[in-house]
Amino acid sequence: MKVWIDREGCISCGLCPEICPEVFRIAEDGRAEVYGTPEAAEDSVREAAASCPVEVIRMEE
Repeated sequence: MKVWIDREGCISCGLCPEICPEVFRIAEDGRAEVYGTPEAAEDSVREAAASCPVEVIRMEE
């Protein structure tokens, strides 16, 4: 699984690191970023993507 975030569209709501802290975090610029291995938490990654209010989390199998 490959996961990335369209950081330009991120509104820094904090949901993705709250749902899946193993894969997402808030970077120094205040926007979310992928830093972990998504395979370790695939269900949580999917939940974070589905919960993103601006739908900027992308996944590819």
